[in-house]
Amino acid sequence: MKRLSTFSIICLLLATACHQSAPAEEEQIAAAGTPVTIASPETGAMEEEIALNATATFLLKTNVKAVANGFLQTSNIKLGQHVSRGQVLFLLKTKEAENLGNTINKLDSSFRFTGLIPIKATGNGYITQLSAQSGTYVQDGEQLATISDDNSFAFILNLPYELTALVPTNRQVTVALPDGAQLPGVMEAPLPTVDSIAQTQNYIIRVTTTKLIPENLIAKVKLRKGGKSNAVFLPREAVLSSESQNEYWIMKMMDSTTAVKVVVQKGMEAGNKIEILSPVLSTQDRVLVSGNYGLPDTAKVTIVNK
Repeated sequence: MKRLSTFSIICLLLATACHQSAPAEEEQIAAAGTPVTIASPETGAMEEEIALNATATFLLKTNVKAVANGFLQTSNIKLGQHVSRGQVLFLLKTKEAENLGNTINKLDSSFRFTGLIPIKATGNGYITQLSAQSGTYVQDGEQLATISDDNSFAFILNLPYELTALVPTNRQVTVALPDGAQLPGVMEAPLPTVDSIAQTQNYIIRVTTTKLIPENLIAKVKLRKGGKSNAVFLPREAVLSSESQNEYWIMKMMDSTTAVKVVVQKGMEAGNKIEILSPVLSTQDRVLVSGNYGLPDTAKVTIVNK
């Protein structure tokens, strides 16, 4: 009986120790604080840019038309083909020419009258539309093909009207293509219309390239909005905001384990950097860049990237 009583007491002590160890571990984790990483503010040159869409297009398209009623004897082109000024695109024969040729050939077979009328390209460019082929009967003035003029290639920038003040300082731009290629461009005069819904005005950007760029390709153009040579900025991850984005703040370290909420006024944004206008930050300050979301105004933290 005595042995059984002693065994019961030992089991009771072990159970009590286990129940006490779990809260102790939880208290130890809580005391350690939320794991976070930190960074210090930086100073230096900073430029704010805005990225806008620009669409590739050919401003001048020439229609190739039949010059008489008749049958197309040959078609020497296909869609996407590049043609040069004066190049023969089609050979057309009228019924009158065919009848006349038959009569002449009967009288003198050595004359070899064909009666074929060449239809030539009026400029250099690409065949972007083809609506007739060999054997087709066409009427005078009927459209046979469309040539997109090489020299008329440009990008059309859709610029919100409220940003037109940026144009004088952004005449020289860089057009970034989806494949990573970058083309130097010059912004020319705007088209004299504004989209009634989007309230954007179209600006022509001329580029210099030997690369074939398909029409309607959408590229990116960045316009410089402003810049400073001595801005104070933080990584974008360090700046938190309310749902309505009318308040911004950072979590700043006050000592080795305590971070507090500091409301800030942000300025320019460029890439992964956000300028902090107020309060004045020092490069010696330490600001949370991860683990900062959802923390209370004052929080115990553990820095993991000391």
